[in-house]
Amino acid sequence: MRSTPRVLSALDGRFRVVKAPGVDAVAAQQDPAVAATVTAMLQDIERCGMTAVLEHARQLDRWEGGDVELDAATIASSGDRLPADLRAAIELGASRTRAFAEASRAHLVDFATEPVPGLVTGVRYVPVGRVGAYLPAGRFPLTASAFMTVGVAKAAGVPEVVACTPPQPDGRANDAVLYAAACSGVDRVFVLGGVQALAAMAFGLVGDGPIDMLVGAGNAYVAEAKRQLFGRVAIDLLAGPSEVAVLADDTADPEVVAADLLGQAEHGPQSPAALVTTSAALARAVVAAVDRQLESLATEWVAGPAWRDFGSVVVADDREVAATLMDDLAPEHLEVITADDDWYHGRLTNYGSLFLGAWSTVAYSDKGMAGTNHVLPTAGGAKHSAGLSVARFLKPLTYQRVAKAATHEVADAVRVISASEGMAAHEATATIRLAALEEVEAR
Repeated sequence: MRSTPRVLSALDGRFRVVKAPGVDAVAAQQDPAVAATVTAMLQDIERCGMTAVLEHARQLDRWEGGDVELDAATIASSGDRLPADLRAAIELGASRTRAFAEASRAHLVDFATEPVPGLVTGVRYVPVGRVGAYLPAGRFPLTASAFMTVGVAKAAGVPEVVACTPPQPDGRANDAVLYAAACSGVDRVFVLGGVQALAAMAFGLVGDGPIDMLVGAGNAYVAEAKRQLFGRVAIDLLAGPSEVAVLADDTADPEVVAADLLGQAEHGPQSPAALVTTSAALARAVVAAVDRQLESLATEWVAGPAWRDFGSVVVADDREVAATLMDDLAPEHLEVITADDDWYHGRLTNYGSLFLGAWSTVAYSDKGMAGTNHVLPTAGGAKHSAGLSVARFLKPLTYQRVAKAATHEVADAVRVISASEGMAAHEATATIRLAALEEVEAR
């Protein structure tokens, strides 16, 4: 999440930097060593199959033998091992995310149109056959990840969704992550982590065959494995460290803004957090509030370095400059806390997901309570791509039906274009039908 030189040059003199990132580097640089390690692992697993998967699980997951697939009873009973309030919160997040996905699906409707008499074209929305979801459970288990991947895939009508999640130190799956998957409708769950999990799903070593689509967040190795497996399978997107940006004016509470910036910086030491404001006073107050809140934050060890190295604060001369700067950043998560949120809503176009007003915060979506998806583009990807949604699990399949009466409407032009290109076989597919039509008309 960085401003581009072109935009900065165009706006020169119309903004001031109050805090710049502490390092001059892109947060999600590709590490050649990571890429090489992933390549070697994928080749090993493709060549040696489940034997290699289990050997990597032994080395990386501390697997000590036994079946890596969880039985239905273990999955179903996972909620019984949770505190009642956590169980209820997971059920609520799963249902809200599923409801939003189902509402989205209802707006994607098959259709047909007849541009000229006898020529019918249309679209059918058909779900992919098999989806593999990776459910992280490392330093911070992402409980809501299953809502966004498993649950949304099921709302799209995907027949089979398998999931892999890394084991905890005791060798078992994280019960909260597992119960979130159960509430989301997962079909099968395997206790496998990292590259070996993704490879096992993509190569059909777990489940009922190779998956068609791979979704879910993970560390640098997981992201690199998705990049290398893309093409063999579809993926949701290639996401880097989580990002947040806040666009605020002098009506915003600096304590709230500071808390929301740290709320995403907490994801990892390379997570960018940016404030663009039209108020110099707010900018100064937010910087002070961040420093003050970090003093007592239990996760200062991760949020502090993220803010120091990748945090930024910019003061814009007016709202047009602020909006231009923010669209150039194209953040994963964008909060707008101003006296005129609706103006910014209509003006801004580049973001993964938008949070309007002081009562909105990214964490509500992160944990599934808003219902929207938290799998979103990072590193400027919001300039050209949207986040994961029910539409991503659907194939909009086009079809056409040409009646005899419409032959002249399409064949004549196809004959001419094909002849101009020198594509004789294409031309013949049209002329053979034109000849047949002339025979019919001559009778």
